[in-house]
Amino acid sequence: MLGSTQASAANAFASDSHWMLGDWNGMRSELAEEGIDFNFDYVGEIGSNLGGGYNSDRTARYSDQYTIGAHFDLQRLFGWHEAEFQFAINNRNGDNISGDRVGDPRVGTLSSSQEVWGRGSHWRMTQLWYRQKFFDQQLDVKAGRFGIGEDFNSFACDFQNLTFCGSQAGNWGGIWYNWPVTQWGIRIKYQLVPELYAQMGAFEQNPSNTENDNGFKLSGSGTRGAVIPVEVVWTPHLHELPGEYRAGYYYSSASASDVYKDATGQSAAFNGAAYRSASSKHGVWIGALQQVTQQGGDASRGLSLFLMATAHDKKTSKVDHYVSAGAVYKGLFYERPHDDIGIAFSLVHINPAYRKNSEAINQANTVYDYDDPTYLPVQDTEYNAELNYGVHVTNWLTVRPNLQYVRHPGGVNQVDDAWVGGLKILSSF
Repeated sequence: MLGSTQASAANAFASDSHWMLGDWNGMRSELAEEGIDFNFDYVGEIGSNLGGGYNSDRTARYSDQYTIGAHFDLQRLFGWHEAEFQFAINNRNGDNISGDRVGDPRVGTLSSSQEVWGRGSHWRMTQLWYRQKFFDQQLDVKAGRFGIGEDFNSFACDFQNLTFCGSQAGNWGGIWYNWPVTQWGIRIKYQLVPELYAQMGAFEQNPSNTENDNGFKLSGSGTRGAVIPVEVVWTPHLHELPGEYRAGYYYSSASASDVYKDATGQSAAFNGAAYRSASSKHGVWIGALQQVTQQGGDASRGLSLFLMATAHDKKTSKVDHYVSAGAVYKGLFYERPHDDIGIAFSLVHINPAYRKNSEAINQANTVYDYDDPTYLPVQDTEYNAELNYGVHVTNWLTVRPNLQYVRHPGGVNQVDDAWVGGLKILSSF
């Protein structure tokens, strides 16, 4: 991209530029050639409840994210062979349609119809890491502060619904934090053969990193243990079309509370006792992404299929498993080679033990009527679907209208199925 003469010559707002503000009279490309590459990115999402849901009073909610960062090629800058450094800060703002319109506000929804929403409306340091490669790039080490999902269980974010966007193990495991939250960690990757690598990491498990006032926290205070993910990634070219297949496992050394039982193995909520403690927590994931067609010999256009699934410790996890599948077609229309159309489906399943705990809480409080404000809704399975079309307006702007369907929002059967109209805007300044 940086080597494109057309892009480097572009002025601000030129459609052929990769940046809205242009190439700063060539300065941006010159800095990149020297080893400094700046990025200024924006994601905005609008969600509107079109029908159904917990509250049928129609409205629209807006949320957004700004990211400012820089990548430093240390080999070009200082002659450090195969070394690089990344720094980024992030700001999120806005509200979410899912919390009180789509879902019952007593429990919310399991997913989010605006994936960019969350972790508070304030600035955070999102990346601060150093990466070094050894032995002709066969060994790759990355260390610093970053989200686990940058490297493990990674997935693109071409949808607006959270169940189809980014690393899913972090959404349901409850102990690993994705963008924009960071933690101290290290990731070691080894290239076994050209199309296969294995990687392992160690990250602090520190809930204080999620707090609003700790967006730029560097100390390790509040650390409860370590999250250790391991993953094998296969990147074949089947019939000359690219694919990516992932399988992984995570283990947390921090103690975790049982979602139902007390020390005697009975209902903690009903007995009014403390929940028993487990010494660790774990889960697994798989992911598959494969392009299956190309158009007119152009591999940048064609149909890709994906599948994602996670499973989590039933003693300590609210969600015990999640599954999604979908398809994305890039360049479907001859006149619009850079547009894309996507469709996807998912289910998020509540751990039966967690469901029993909700029932026990209601029983202990002698509340059985769903319409009673003190009733705790009992959750089961939430289903999500999304259909979208990404309009490649310019090289620096994509607009993606979408329609979402949420069945049993929050996994609560008493809540009407919901339709959500969405609009996702992605831009690079």
